[in-house]
Amino acid sequence: MPTTLYGIPNCDTVRRARAWLAENGVEARFHDLRKDGVPSEGLALWCERLGWEAVLNTRGTTWRGLDLASREGVRDAVTACALMQANPSVIRRPVVQWPDGKVTIGFDAQVWADQIS
Repeated sequence: MPTTLYGIPNCDTVRRARAWLAENGVEARFHDLRKDGVPSEGLALWCERLGWEAVLNTRGTTWRGLDLASREGVRDAVTACALMQANPSVIRRPVVQWPDGKVTIGFDAQVWADQIS
C-alpha cells in the first residue's frame, strides 16, 4: 500500500506536511477530501484506530460555523462519521495512511521521521 495523505490543499498544515514528505523522499498520493470525497472505509478505519474524538476537529472554524444542533448531534462514532462525511473540513488534517498500515493524524515531523526510518 502506498503512502496516502488525506487533506485539503489550502490548509497550511497540509501544505507543510506535503513539503516535508517531498523533502524526505516519501512519495505520497494526495487525496483531496473536498474534491475526491471522504472515503467511507477510510473514515471508519481512522475512527476505529484513533478514536472519532481525535479525527473530528472541534477547534476549527468549520466546527464553530456549524449550527448548534449539528454540533450537539455528535454523540458517538456513527454521528461523528456522518457529520465528517457531510463536512470534510471538520476532519483534523492531515490524515496519513502509511505503507505498513499505520494511520497518523496531524503533522508531527518527529513522529513522521520515526515512521519512515
